[in-house]
Amino acid sequence: MNRAPLVARKMLQYPFARAYSSGVAAAVASAATSTVDGPHTRPVVKTAIPGPRSKALLEEMGKSLSTSQVAFFTDYEQSCGNYMVDADGNVLLDLLTQIGSLPLGYNHPAVMAAVSSSSALTPLVTRPSLAMFPPSSWPELVQSTLLPLAPRGLSEVTLMMCGTCANENAFKAAFINYMDVKREKPLTPDSEEYSSTMLNQPPGSPKLSILSFMGGFHGRALGTLSCTHSKPIHKLDIPAFDWPVALFPRLQYPLDQFVRENEMEEKRCLAEVEEKMEKAAKAGEPVAAIIIEPIQAEGGDNHASPNFFKGVQSIAKKHGASFIVDEVQTGGGATGITWAHESWGLTEPPDVVTFAKKMIVAGYYTTLDKRPKEGYRIFNTWMGDPIRLVMLKAVAAEIRSKDLLSQFRESGDVLLSGLRELEVQELNCTQELFFGKEKVSLIERSATPFWYTGPGARVHSAPLTATPPIRETPSFQRFAAKGLIWEGVGRWE
Repeated sequence: MNRAPLVARKMLQYPFARAYSSGVAAAVASAATSTVDGPHTRPVVKTAIPGPRSKALLEEMGKSLSTSQVAFFTDYEQSCGNYMVDADGNVLLDLLTQIGSLPLGYNHPAVMAAVSSSSALTPLVTRPSLAMFPPSSWPELVQSTLLPLAPRGLSEVTLMMCGTCANENAFKAAFINYMDVKREKPLTPDSEEYSSTMLNQPPGSPKLSILSFMGGFHGRALGTLSCTHSKPIHKLDIPAFDWPVALFPRLQYPLDQFVRENEMEEKRCLAEVEEKMEKAAKAGEPVAAIIIEPIQAEGGDNHASPNFFKGVQSIAKKHGASFIVDEVQTGGGATGITWAHESWGLTEPPDVVTFAKKMIVAGYYTTLDKRPKEGYRIFNTWMGDPIRLVMLKAVAAEIRSKDLLSQFRESGDVLLSGLRELEVQELNCTQELFFGKEKVSLIERSATPFWYTGPGARVHSAPLTATPPIRETPSFQRFAAKGLIWEGVGRWE
């Protein structure tokens, strides 16, 4: 049986796969016309993966460090372009690229040259506390690197170290701004706010909240984890803020066959956002910000129309809340444009746009009025890293000079048009799923969803129903732990 159409079909119909179609397109395009001349032209697998060398290193590392997430060990010196070489000499075409954080692949000569320069050596050895003692070259580096990449309408940038702390501090900025707008007069050291905040009590520590969406992923600090709703293992055993969570649209595909249904779904979700905002205000914990991803990646590659995002922004503005767009995974060109939200056609920019990964450095863009009036309110030891800006400058120059975003858009169009051709074909294929000793055969037809509805329930489809009932056997639990069954939706490879 030819498996290729099924694989392609799953990229459209199954949310866990569609997330990476743009990344696959970019990787395929880059592999075909790489900007890096290297020794690797195709994958070469010599051993099992992980191989014997990786297994030995895994055992050694396990004596002092957690290894539960380690896939295999890597030879980064031998890796080049889109090809990763593992510790056993296997050459692999890398579509993950360090969790989406290598925009030009491994050991790109332009980036290597930039970090090898004498001007880059000093901040690498003597890492400065940028908020207090920035180097004299810092203003020019920021202005020549980060400001040309800024989203339209946003001229203020705050640097952090990772996507989680970018989002976490964006929350803080939103809280501070919300209270600044609400407060009738400036605070003084003898104000009640100063004494009460030391005890984590109002009015100094106000009852405010952030609204997020089911399926979203925004990080693993306490605030961002409270807004993360992708996989239970991320949150298990960690106390969380009881902040409002709204449903993110679950669109039906093909889009042109479900126009009315998808419009109704988005209207339903927007109505819930409005309801949650009003409920939070009545409960005395008003929403200071709404955070949303242009594409929910960790949560299953969920998309929505520009009208939905415009609606969310409108609701945020109506209630005096900041509209935060989390572009940690989508920013920096991953969708063929620098910022995914700029495809929505917003009449005014978001209040905050966070970034990391392909931007090399992390942080958030905002407007000048969102800057806290007092120092040390958004602060850490380093507030960024000069060497990362040096790298970003080289990456941005390479993307511009090679017109890589146009290449990614063209590659994405080719991939998407091919998948859409496959989408219209009526495919019939049997999948066999094993849960312990039970086997369930499911018939997949176009746009037919399957889902698991709870302990002891059946696997359902529309219009088909698979029997017998599925028990929560150890195998079933392993499927669930891997995210193949989540949020009431069954996902199978």
